[in-house]
Parts: sequence; C-alpha cells; structure tokens
Amino acid sequence: MNKLLIVSLLGVGSLALTSCDTATGRGAGWGAATGAILGAAATGHVEGAAVGAVIGANTGALIGASIDEAEAVRYGPRPRGGFPFARPTETPGFYQSPYPPHQIYNLRGIPHGGLVDDSVGGGYFRKP
Repeated sequence: MNKLLIVSLLGVGSLALTSCDTATGRGAGWGAATGAILGAAATGHVEGAAVGAVIGANTGALIGASIDEAEAVRYGPRPRGGFPFARPTETPGFYQSPYPPHQIYNLRGIPHGGLVDDSVGGGYFRKP
C-alpha cells in the first residue's frame, strides 16, 4: 500500500510541472510522469519509479529545450521588457492588441500568458 501511495505521489507531483509556461517545463513534467510509470512497471519497486522519473524529467527537459529554441527562431528576439500584453474588452474572451490600429482578437482558446501573432499590427503580444 505504501508503494502505491509513493508512486501515486510521484506521478501527481510530476504532472504538477505541466503547468509550466515553457516547453522545457512541460517536457520535464511529462517525462517525469512517463519515466515514473515505466520505472515502476519495469521493476515493481519504488526505487525504479524514482529513477525512471529522474531520467524521464531530464530527457523531457532536453526535448523541451529544443522546442523552446525553435520557437525563439520563429518569434524572433524577445523585446526589451518582454512581449506587451493585450487589453481586455467588454466582451469576455476578446482582447485588444497593444499595436496600432489596436485590432480586437478572439483569444478564448489561447492560454493565459500565451503569445499571439498580431497579423494587422505586425507584432507578438501576450494574453493577460
């Protein structure tokens, strides 16, 4: 019973990392969860789950870092002070771009902090 509890806690703890904002953090979280499950299944011991979680987290972080690097090439260098935030409108889920002519976009499917391409104003901004 204790082994099941420990493995469950490792799995939940590693899944908590999936809320990270970067691909590196998400990769580490999913890698840890997958590694813990595979390590526990392969060995049947808590130690195997812990080793699998560590290996999976490192592998996932490496893969996520390469994704972050590819996204940096796509978006270009980050502006000084970071990307600006959109302004909320009176309609829920709709935001006004910080770039002129201040186009309004439906961002209901975009997570908070996500980057949005302003095709009219010509820049990237974040959803608050």
